[in-house]
Amino acid sequence: MIKTKPEEPAEAGSSTPQPKKRGRKRTKKRYFTEDTDAAIAEYLASTNQDERDKIFATRIHYPFYKLAENLIHTFKFYYTEVDDLEDLKHEVICFLLEKLDYFKPEKGSKAFSYFSIVGKNYLILYNNNKYAKKKKTADIMAADEDDGVLRQLGRDDRKQDIKDFIDYFTEYIDKHMFTMFKKEDDLRVCDAINILFKRRENLEIFNKKALYIYIREMTEVDTPVITKVTKKLKILYKDLYSQFQIEGYIKI
Repeated sequence: MIKTKPEEPAEAGSSTPQPKKRGRKRTKKRYFTEDTDAAIAEYLASTNQDERDKIFATRIHYPFYKLAENLIHTFKFYYTEVDDLEDLKHEVICFLLEKLDYFKPEKGSKAFSYFSIVGKNYLILYNNNKYAKKKKTADIMAADEDDGVLRQLGRDDRKQDIKDFIDYFTEYIDKHMFTMFKKEDDLRVCDAINILFKRRENLEIFNKKALYIYIREMTEVDTPVITKVTKKLKILYKDLYSQFQIEGYIKI
């Protein structure tokens, strides 16, 4: 993928400048349109990679670029490891591209909402790596007595087994997230937890209370919502882990 700023798609109609009408506020131009939704549906329906590449380059890349740009500036994700924000936008676009095949428009999900959620959560985690390390030394990092899912990650004797399982688990969540949860807050929490699982090797915290704070800051939702989603994922985790122990894999 080329990391240059994409050209804005040309609008239909006359190119002759029109005089501004006084007393009327100018409507902000939309970048994520009905055609973007249609293009995403066509992309997902196609099995031809050349056709997919063309659809993405001509009809999806620009909306993704603008979405990444707006997320960065709206939430001020300026503390990054890249020298140029264009590089950060490119990384977000690549991440959204990875998520494309997990999006299910037939479930009634809205593309703009879905990709805004996953894009924002990616940027929050990307932007907060240093913050996560600082949290490690905070008083709240006292030993957690809960013997839950996350603490299992630190047990050497089960490390590889858990790693293999969580790779399956996160892929399962990516595919079924919008079936499991319908409310936007629930989806934001679910995706935030899934991103933390995917990037667990970059996090040095496994304390449940600290993770709750981290997820709350990523999603800006209340603790009861996090608790509700976490309980549902914990039940799913146990069911899928039982399947994994028996069969050695999970049916995605």
